[in-house]
Amino acid sequence: MRAALILEHGDRNNVVVGEYPKPEAGPKEVVVKVEAVSLNHLDIFVRRGIPGRKLPLPHISGGDISGIVEQVGEGVLNAKPGDRVLIDPSIPGHGALGEDLTGGLAEYVKVPAQNLIPLPDEISFEEAAALPIAYGTAWRMLITRGKLQANETILILGASGGVGNAAVLIAKLAGAKVIAAAGSDDKLEKLKELGADLVINYNTTDFSKEVWNYTGKKGADVVVDYTGKATWPQSIKATAVKGRILTCGATTGYEAVTDLRYVWVREITIIGSNGWEAGDLITLLELVQSRKLKPIIDRVLPLEEIREAHRIIEEREFFGKIIIKP
Repeated sequence: MRAALILEHGDRNNVVVGEYPKPEAGPKEVVVKVEAVSLNHLDIFVRRGIPGRKLPLPHISGGDISGIVEQVGEGVLNAKPGDRVLIDPSIPGHGALGEDLTGGLAEYVKVPAQNLIPLPDEISFEEAAALPIAYGTAWRMLITRGKLQANETILILGASGGVGNAAVLIAKLAGAKVIAAAGSDDKLEKLKELGADLVINYNTTDFSKEVWNYTGKKGADVVVDYTGKATWPQSIKATAVKGRILTCGATTGYEAVTDLRYVWVREITIIGSNGWEAGDLITLLELVQSRKLKPIIDRVLPLEEIREAHRIIEEREFFGKIIIKP
């Protein structure tokens, strides 16, 4: 089968489209014909090499996968060939598809049958593939962990990316007032179209001062910061008394400086959020099916353009999800 193969860790020239053995379903496993895969920054990190992780090479990344069941192994009762499915990338006890295990940037992928989620006909493969990592992460961070409430003010940093887009849409769905921050004016215009109440270019403006002024010197009730080192000190200052800071990552570095004076004086709560649960993905599918939520897709590319997809993500020339169709 054709697959996007990471031959060595390093730059995107180390990703090539080549032949790879087609998987066979073992007991309680299924083989899925991949119809769509969405990329995440995680795919870039995996390609570059994650410190402390050693992957057998060549490796196939891609965790967000939708497709059609091709083959079922012995003992599989919850699926049959022809079923449309979304795959939960988190494999209990083994890690994540695309990160620790062989992913879906290929014509076929083998997964445990328990990780299949039925995909309604009303939802496209592209919409479904956009959901797990970005939207699942955002849902758990804002709703499950952050307990975001209607009428609260939320600041979302990195709002133009996959998790950021998802956070804006989910926050509006929750009835919150949304301040969206991104690095270019054209992306800010798109964030307005998504419903952001205030947009801030954090490359040209001190976003903490903007938030402070916009909220009448109260600060945001909730701040979403998965940027880390570059923005964390300002995020602390932008948070209201008894506010919450939510984080699920640190794209600019995890050694962020925390001015503890703000934390104790304002009684700020810092909440970490890691991943999602299968129930979160089912809820998101229901929201998409009812058209209460529409995942933002930047573009759809063939597998042969995988290097271009990596370039677009690395150079931040996208708004929403990049979808690959093998």
